[in-house]
Amino acid sequence: MIEIVPGLHGIRLLGSRSYLIDDGDLTLVDAGLRGSAPLLRWYLSRLGRSMTDIRRIVLTHGHPDHIGGVHEIAALSGAEVLMHAADTDRLRRVTLREVVQRPLAGTVVALLTRAPADPRPLCDGDLLPGLGGVEIVHTPGHTPGSVCLYARKHRLLIVGDVLQVIRGRISPPSHLFTEDMELARRSIARLAELDVETVCFAHFAARSGGIQGALRAIAA
Repeated sequence: MIEIVPGLHGIRLLGSRSYLIDDGDLTLVDAGLRGSAPLLRWYLSRLGRSMTDIRRIVLTHGHPDHIGGVHEIAALSGAEVLMHAADTDRLRRVTLREVVQRPLAGTVVALLTRAPADPRPLCDGDLLPGLGGVEIVHTPGHTPGSVCLYARKHRLLIVGDVLQVIRGRISPPSHLFTEDMELARRSIARLAELDVETVCFAHFAARSGGIQGALRAIAA
C-alpha cells in the first residue's frame, strides 16, 4: 500500500492497481478481478477500516480486471457502484453475433464480462468527494465509457487504462484491447489540457513530473 498524496492510497488487487480515496468515508476506484475482496479487506485492516467504510465504488471502465470484483465488494460493503453508461450499455448489449462479425479483443472481452447490477451513471464533469474534489473526465476510446478522475487541488489524475508505460515512457493504451485508438488519442489530447503533475495508472507505478509534455507529445 502506498499513500500517493494525503487521502489517496494505491493498492494492488487481483489483476490491477486500485485506489482508495479517504474522505472519512472511502471511495474505491476499480475493483480488480473476481476474488479481490479478501485482499481488499486485508488492506483496509491495515488502515484500521472495514468493508462497510466504503461508500462508493467508481469503475474507470468495463474490463474484467477492473470490474470483476465489484459484485462481491459491493455486496460486502453496501457501497454504491458508479460507471459510465456507455460501458454499462456496451456490456449489456454485446452479442455473440457481433463478436463473430467483429472478432476484436475488446468485443470478446465485453461479451465475457458481467456488468454491474445497477450502477449509477457517471457523467463528464461529475464531482465526487475527497482530495479537495474529484472531477470525472469522460475519455472514450479504450472503451466507450472509459473515465479518468482528476483531483485539481493535487494536480493528480487517475487514468485506469487510458494511458500505460512502455519502455519507461507514458504511452497510449494497448492497441490490442482498445476499441477506437483514434478516439483514445483525442481523449488524451483533452487530458493534456489539464494541469497535471502526477498520474496514477492501473498497471504501473504512479509517476510525477513532465506529465503534460508527455501527454502533449502523444496527442500530437
